[in-house]
Amino acid sequence: MPTDELRAIELLTRVPYGRVATSMRAMPFVAPARHVVDGGGVLIRLHRGPGYHRACHGSVVVYEADNLNSGAAELWSVQFTGTAEIVEPTAEQLAAFGPAPRTVDGEPFDPVFLRVEPRFATVHSLDCSAGERTDPAGERTEEIHHAA
Repeated sequence: MPTDELRAIELLTRVPYGRVATSMRAMPFVAPARHVVDGGGVLIRLHRGPGYHRACHGSVVVYEADNLNSGAAELWSVQFTGTAEIVEPTAEQLAAFGPAPRTVDGEPFDPVFLRVEPRFATVHSLDCSAGERTDPAGERTEEIHHAA
């Protein structure tokens, strides 16, 4: 696996949620999803209700996750592209997902699982250790260093 893909997979282990995107009836959509890294691939848990899993199954999807709201000095965003397949997770994989939400958009959560094997990945990194920063409310701030 190329270095960018290895780095992308490693970064995904640091956050539990991301977004999956593809098109459904020629219209693009983005849906929140829980993910678990499994070997060189990623398992994604979606809510079955809107039917997004049907649009993803057998199609090329983009999955994105990040730590942009973490407040960390080094921020990153991972995007990878691959073909999604509906799968039945093992008991071990189910346990790795942890508890499911009770509801999604007011409906009882009904999980469906996809496996995506990354074909290519992009890692974007931002070093915010000095200079301009974004606070948790999204406001841009500038760090000012005072001489002691």
